This record gives sequence, C-alpha cells and structure tokens, in this order.
Amino acid sequence: MLDNITKKNIDDCRDVLVGKVPDPKSQIEQITLALIYKFMDDMDKEAVEKFNGKAKFFTGEYAKYGWRKLFDPSLGGQDMLALYSEALENLNTNPNIPELFRNIFKNAYLPYRDPSTLKLFLKYINEFEYSHSEKLGDAFEYLLSVMGSQGDAGQFRTPRHIIDFVTACVNPQKNETVLDPACGTAGFLLSAYKHILNQNTAPASPSRPGSALKPDDRKKLAANFVGYDISPDMVRLSLANMYLHGFATPLIHEYDSLSSEDRWQETFDVILANPPFMTPKGGIRPHKKFGVQANKAEVLFTDYIAEHLNSNGRAGIVVPNGIVATSQTAYKQLRKMLVQDSLIAVISLPAGVFQPYSGVKTSVLILDKRLVKKSRHILFLKIENDGFDLGAQRREIDKNDLPVALQTLEAFKECLSNDNAFEDLPSLATLVEKEIVLGNKDIVLNADRYFEKEASQTEFELVKLDEVCKFKRGPFGGSLKKEIFVPNGYLVYEQYHAINNNFNFGRYFIDETKFQEMIGFEVKPSDLLISCSGTMGRIAIVPENAKRGIINQALLKLTLDQSRILPVYLKKILEAEDVQERHFRNQEGAAIQNVASVKVLKEISIPLPPLEIQQQIVAEIEGYQKIIDGAKQIVSNYKPTITINPDWEMVELGEVCEINPKKLELKVLDENTKVSFVPMADLNENEISFIPKEVKVLSEVISGYTYFSDNDVLFAKVTPCFENGKAGIANGLKNKIGFGSSEFFVLRANEKALPIWLYLNIKSLKFSVEGKSRMTGTSGLQRIPREFITTYQIPFPSLSEQQTIVKAIEEEIQLVNANKRLIEIFEQKIKTKIGEVWGVKEQVPF
Repeated sequence: MLDNITKKNIDDCRDVLVGKVPDPKSQIEQITLALIYKFMDDMDKEAVEKFNGKAKFFTGEYAKYGWRKLFDPSLGGQDMLALYSEALENLNTNPNIPELFRNIFKNAYLPYRDPSTLKLFLKYINEFEYSHSEKLGDAFEYLLSVMGSQGDAGQFRTPRHIIDFVTACVNPQKNETVLDPACGTAGFLLSAYKHILNQNTAPASPSRPGSALKPDDRKKLAANFVGYDISPDMVRLSLANMYLHGFATPLIHEYDSLSSEDRWQETFDVILANPPFMTPKGGIRPHKKFGVQANKAEVLFTDYIAEHLNSNGRAGIVVPNGIVATSQTAYKQLRKMLVQDSLIAVISLPAGVFQPYSGVKTSVLILDKRLVKKSRHILFLKIENDGFDLGAQRREIDKNDLPVALQTLEAFKECLSNDNAFEDLPSLATLVEKEIVLGNKDIVLNADRYFEKEASQTEFELVKLDEVCKFKRGPFGGSLKKEIFVPNGYLVYEQYHAINNNFNFGRYFIDETKFQEMIGFEVKPSDLLISCSGTMGRIAIVPENAKRGIINQALLKLTLDQSRILPVYLKKILEAEDVQERHFRNQEGAAIQNVASVKVLKEISIPLPPLEIQQQIVAEIEGYQKIIDGAKQIVSNYKPTITINPDWEMVELGEVCEINPKKLELKVLDENTKVSFVPMADLNENEISFIPKEVKVLSEVISGYTYFSDNDVLFAKVTPCFENGKAGIANGLKNKIGFGSSEFFVLRANEKALPIWLYLNIKSLKFSVEGKSRMTGTSGLQRIPREFITTYQIPFPSLSEQQTIVKAIEEEIQLVNANKRLIEIFEQKIKTKIGEVWGVKEQVPF
C-alpha cells in the first residue's frame, strides 16, 4: 500500500519539475532515471558497508558519477548540473551495470539547464532509499497514474480497476506464460503477477502474497512474463516498473508487433492487452503473416493476439467500438475469425471509462481456445456502472456491475468445462448463439444489438428509422476543399448549426455550379441535422427561413416523411438519454470520434404514435423544457454579492481568521477515527456548500494533506483552480474533521467573523484580480502566497451587520437551490414522458 510520505515525495518531485518539464510523461522519465541512478549507488554503498565488498557499479572511470559525488559541497550549481547531465548520457555505456539498467539509460538526457531546479529535485530524490524498495512499486504505479493519455500513439492509460477486472476474467496461473504485445508501462503484466501471488498465498500468511509459492515457482514466474512496446520511452518505464516490483531481469522488448516478423513464432498461454486505438499518421506497413489483411492498428493487434495464443490459450483484450461494430471488410473478417476460433464473451464497458482522456466506447473480448470448442453461444455482458461516475472527475460511486459480471463469466466457463447448461443469467447478461451472430451480414459484436427490449412494451407501432426518413451523410473525399469557397452564395452547414441550434451564422459558401453538383446534400426546412463527429448526437431542426445550402462531412441529414412523423417528435426521441448513450456515444475512432455506421442507425426502431398523439407529446415536453431553461438561467447567472459600505472598517484577513489551522487537536484522537476526504474536484465555482463524499481513517490522511473542520472556508491556491473560483464552506464532515488537497487554503473564522462573510470576500472580483497578480512560481504551476492572504484587506462590518447581510444571501441561495430542484424534477418528467411512449415509466427501453 502506498504510504503518504512516499506519495508526498513523488508529488514534491513532480512539483519541482513541472515548470521546466511540463509534459507528465517526461516528468516520469526524469524521476525514473534519477531513482534508478540513486538505487545503484545505494547498492554499491550496501556492498561496501554491510558485506565488506567493493562498489560494483560506480568503479573505474565511472566512479566519478557516483550519486554521492553530486552532493560534494565543493560543487557549484553549474558543476552539479554538468556532472549529472554527463552521467545520464554516459551510464548506458557503463560495462559494470546490468543490461537492464543500461537499457533504462539508453538515450537519456537532462531536458533543462537550471541548476536550482536540479538541486531541489535531487534533494527530494535523495530521500528515497533502495532499502525501502517494497514501497517503491506502489509509488511507481502512483507516479504512472498521472501520465494519462499517450496522445499521438492513441494509447490511453487503462484504469487500474479495469486492468484488474480483465485479468481476473482471464485468470492466469502460476505455470503459464503471459504476454502484453503493447505493454505501455507494464500495467497488465503486473496485474497478472499480483493475481497469481494472491492465488498462491498460504492461509497462515495472508499478509504475504505468494507465500505458498516454492522457490522454483518464483524462478519460473520471473521468466513467464513478456512485454513488447514500439516506444523506447515506454520500454524504459516498463523496465523500471517491473524492476521495482521485484523482477531482476524483466523481459520487456522494444519491438514493433505489427511490422516485425522476428518474434512471430512465439506463442503464449495468456495474453492481456489494451492495444493502441489509433493508427499512426504515417500509417502501418504490416507484414504478410496476419490472417486478416488490414492497415488499422486496432484490427492488426486483435488479430495478432488471437493468432499468438497457444492451442488452449486465453486472452482479454480492451478494444474500441470499431472492432465490434464497424462494417468494413477487414473488421468483419476479424470478427468471423474470432467467433469461429476463440471468442467466448464480449463485455461492453460504459463510454466514460477512459475519462478524462477520452470518451471512446470500449469493450473487452474474452478469448479461450479450449472452451470455444465446447460452446454454441457467446456470452454478452453489458456494464452500466464500473464503480465510478462517468464524468471527467470519475468520482467513486456505490454502483458497480463488475463483480456480478465476473461471477457470471466464471459460472459460464465452469458450465462449459463440465458440459452443463448455463441458466439463471442476471439482467446484465445474455447468451447469443454463434449462428445468429454469424448469420448477421456484418457479424456485429456490439452488445447493444443483443440487449434490445421486447417490442410489446409499447402500445404504438414500432418502425425502423429508415422507414420514416431518408439519411444523407455529409460528403467525404475532399469535396469541400477551401479553394471552392466563395464570399457569398449557398451556405455550407457545419456542426456549429446542429450543436448550437443557430442558423443565423455562416462561415463558408459555395457558388451555384458547385451547389448543383452537390444537390443531394441540400439542406431543406424541417430536416434534422445531427452532429456526428467530436461532439456527437446534437440535433437541430432546420427552420423555414434557413438559408439554402449543403451539409459538410461532420453532419448527418434526416429528411422526414412528415405524413407519418413530426420533426420535433423525432428530435425528442433521439435526444433521450438512453438513445444517445446507445447510438450516438457508441463511437468509432479515437482522436476524432464518429457515430456508428449509418447502416446501424437506420436499423433503430422507434415507437410511432399517430400524428395527433405526437403533437400532444411534443407540447407537453416543450412545456417542461421551458421551465427547465428558465430555471437554468437563474442558476447559471446567480453569484452571491455584497454592496460595500464605505464607512466599514478595512481589516486584514489574518486578523479575523486562522489561516491553515494546525492539527494539534487531532493528537488526542484514535488513529482509526473516520474523517472526510475532500479532493479539489468536490469544490464548485459558485456553490458555497459541498457534499463530502469520501471517508478515510485518520492514519491514512494526517500526513501530507490539508486539515480543516466544519465551518472552515476552503479555496484553491494553485492555478488553474484558483482562477476557476474553486471554493466552499465545509459542512457535514465525518466527526467534523476533513482532509484534502495540499493546494487548499483554509480560513477558520474567529468570533468576530462569519464563515460566509469570509467566503463572499474571497469570491470577489477584487480578490481574484489581486490574487492572480501576486501569484508566484513557474508559468506551469503558480500559487497564491500565504503572505498575500494574511495581509489582504476586506471590508468588515459589525457581526450583527454581517448576520443581516448573510441572512438575505441565504434566502437568495434557497431560491437558487429551489430552481436546481425544479430542474431535476422537470428533467425527470421529460424522461418519464419518453418512457411512457415506450411503455415503461422510468427509462427508455431501447
């Protein structure tokens, strides 16, 4: 378990680097290099002092690079920088160090030239010791967790709980070989290793994972884990990560799994991977040994994994939605091969799993070459909740389908192994015969296809969309290059028009000749325009007075048969949350996401009431929407303000409150006392109160976090959170005690001041402007100095005047909260009304 002191040391290292090395991946590389450098010196020191031996690594001409030489008092700042930089660049040539370390230092360099930054950075690194290496594996995983997206490679850091879930689904054993052909930072390999240790823990030693393993077992384990990655940076991080988890010589290779044939003959018992979702800009030149001929990375990696399993091998692969739904030939060939040879289950994950890095929709493919021969079915599992909300902050929630999904998969596999029928499926699971999947012309593996609800729930006729409207996707292939645009003419409609429902704006126009060439793309009144790239699923109805024009490639146009369906009715049906989730957030692609195939959208079935009923439904929903829009205006525009009386005394904040109160009173508490933990994300821009969601024990948070209590005022002191106005007043804390980010300032009002009076003043424009001008630190990470807070002057009426003013503001806040509640009520009314159309009361059965 990661302890707070080690975590704080890691954070300190990053804080020092962030101004000079803003890229998180580069920060991690610099910390990795420094840690390994320091640890080699620690090992030399241990050999000399404890075992009467000689230094092994820093000897001969490389002795001058010993870590402790960097701290020679006679070295000036520039000399230290020169020595450290020279060491980084030359350690990979040191014949005295193992190949593992030489590989880590390959192409290493110092990316900045500031002696003071290096001196402070090395000071923090010096606090780590190799003798504490059992803590450093967890510390390194924490460090890697800040890296997030790998950007150009289309790699997104897989959340730890998803990695562990996929590993548990495949269930690797101690005698099996394990591969990740796109290993990144070795997350899947280490998850498999820990899974095996936990499986082989003696009951008498539950605190020592792997205690039941024999020495020979451990020796074989070390040779069973293999990783490939095309990126030298990722290989370096993987090597360090495996090393810090006890692998003396990890088998991580810099290798292009798709273009090189050197390792094609290697096969494995278990393969776990989240391969890159995106094909590089320069394209891929795969060799000819793949069973499926393609040039898309996601197709080739999935094919590679399926083809490199042993005869009874198993795999768990995180794949983007294109793998399960795209209708292109290579994708269909791949799915056919998987269904016939290895696929036993498809687990659909919710679209927000990779937030905040991407909203891409993913699934997990479970392959098992032994059990596939026994099964006539594929198990589909649909995860709605993975234990975290699906917003950018990914806050923990109490809904989690993963345990039930894992139990269901295990039961399914056990039934197959014993030739038993599999029954009593939970609601998140369904069994589909392989023949049905293969009989579908596109061989779709999208779980949504097989979870459609019964049509009999609605009293109205069900029709497919293409029965009541014509589809037209915007032109591809360079039809709208900028050189064809003219200053005025026929409008080129963009996503902006669908997203903002604004038809009074235009940037690009074409002439009559080009318009006639593209007449099939013409926009007409009452057409529905749907954004289908990036911000997807936004819908606008073309008004009667809209300028004549055509759609561009980011729009989908629906022309309705208005004798059967009203544009406003269809818009409301397609905007329903469940429909959006299933069909417009079910994206293909990665960096630029697109809606699923138009062919799939045409197959959407919707209830079709008579026109008169449609009109009644629309009128009711629009009435609710007007109330929601009005309430949202009040909520979004409200900001608590005070009118300053020039006769009021001006006082320094430090005179009327304690700033960052000391933790003295905590000493009398038991270390197992439960307290609230408040991350920065819990504070909102214009909400005075916030709801503490997370509870921890005191011993977990007392070190390295900011302390506060009920009625304390919190606000962010670091960019950009300060500029975004993150602040609030603590209430409802567990045992009236809270801990949170070290980037909070805490103001505890004394007997002369009300907490809300302090809050109103730190939320003023004057405070914001002056605070921003006084920030210190680098351009990448600036903070408000404590001295500014202490001496900042606020208008200070008497306590009774404060109470009068605050009472009026609290009444305003009650009205704002009432409007928030109004929004919730009428949004639910809209959902309920749409549900009634489908024949249910609570949600759309789509």
